[in-house]
Amino acid sequence: MKVAIIGGGITGLTAAYYLQKEALAQNSGIDVDLFESSRELGGKIKTNYYKDFIIEQGPDSFLARKESAAKLAKEVGLEQELFSNTTGQAYVLKDDILHPIPGGAVMGIPTKLGPFLTTGLFSPIGKLRAALDLVLPKYQTVQDQSLGEFFRRRLGSEVVDNLIEPLLSGIYAGNIDRLSLQSTFPQFKEVEQQHRSLILGMKAQRRPKTEPQKKQGAFLTLKNGLQSFVDAIENHLDEDAVYKEQPLEKIVPNDEGYQLRFQNGETRVYDNVVFTTPPHVTASFFQDEKLKGGFSSIPSTSVATIAMAFDKSQITSDFHGTGFVVSKKSDYHITACTFTHLKWGHTAPDDKALLRCYVGKPGEEAIVDKEDEELKDIVLKDLNRVIAVNGDPEYYKVTRWHDAMPQYEVHHQQQINELFQTLQDTYPGVFVAGAGYHGVGLPDCIKQGEEVIQQILSAANIKPALLS
Repeated sequence: MKVAIIGGGITGLTAAYYLQKEALAQNSGIDVDLFESSRELGGKIKTNYYKDFIIEQGPDSFLARKESAAKLAKEVGLEQELFSNTTGQAYVLKDDILHPIPGGAVMGIPTKLGPFLTTGLFSPIGKLRAALDLVLPKYQTVQDQSLGEFFRRRLGSEVVDNLIEPLLSGIYAGNIDRLSLQSTFPQFKEVEQQHRSLILGMKAQRRPKTEPQKKQGAFLTLKNGLQSFVDAIENHLDEDAVYKEQPLEKIVPNDEGYQLRFQNGETRVYDNVVFTTPPHVTASFFQDEKLKGGFSSIPSTSVATIAMAFDKSQITSDFHGTGFVVSKKSDYHITACTFTHLKWGHTAPDDKALLRCYVGKPGEEAIVDKEDEELKDIVLKDLNRVIAVNGDPEYYKVTRWHDAMPQYEVHHQQQINELFQTLQDTYPGVFVAGAGYHGVGLPDCIKQGEEVIQQILSAANIKPALLS
């Protein structure tokens, strides 16, 4: 059985790694080839090493509670490199004031009365409106709905606009009033159904404190940057089965399986093909108009990050938090800023500061394509409205991600189910996986990479020897 994996991001790397491992364990005749259009593997994972700085250009970490990423890191020899983030106070920027995120808030849902009552993020009326969650009935519907609709109904617009939306936009960079509850945070709907009140339900789910323990961060990264994760996986792959700078042109069914035609004129035939490329890219490979339209219809947004290295003496404000997100109705270009040197102490020398700012959101994506110098100046101007940053950074790096943030809009799950069924009916043996479908985080993409290999083996009546 010959399998081609198109796309060398984390999903494609995972699929190639686990399929190769299964083939070796079973001593089977499974051959796997991985094709990447660019010169480097990793997709959105890119680490820039400047002097003693470790600067992530894409994701900087992954959720510790989703175990697939840490499991894979351990498998490729990086267990000793796993590093938990420093916990610290995060803030919301509203009306030129940095407000601490209220203690006990879970994704913006209050579970402690004191911090919620004393925060300046919300007006007295906004707090009273949020308190209605304690008495409102649960919503009787099985239909999907937007995150905005759900949270506004439960907690009111002030809490949504000034806390929940800024927090969630850091994950999806999307419009909360269009994003699907079912496809992003279905657990909140379950909490409502089980406990009626979100506040009471989230409070009930918080773990009771036993004895004092050192607080662990919710995120993990690697001491030498996430690029080391990509490199470690690649080092476990058969180097003769990895093809870089090999962009695909199209897939054509034939009597032997599927012929892949590459832009350099080369053709190859495979029994199974796995596409891990972004949906709009995957659409371009198919001749079937229904599939083209289905993949193209999954929306995405563009964002940019600006990482800036300073001497600590250049930042003269007394801000010591790990970062802040920006309230929806604020007139700032930046959507968030991470004080990376405080959140991840290994990323900068002791006498240096590393700040990473984010720009770009639905309806305001033009900023992403501004020249580097202009973008840096815009970001510094925004920062100086909040904290005192003296002078220019000694180094900065702008990274643009065009159409890189898939948007799970309302009815996304239904759309994906129908698309996958069409793919199975018209191209049996062809699969898709990645951030555009069932989760955008690294653990979600890794899990999809594992699952697609299970599907291939199952279709071939091969029982997995290692995957469970």
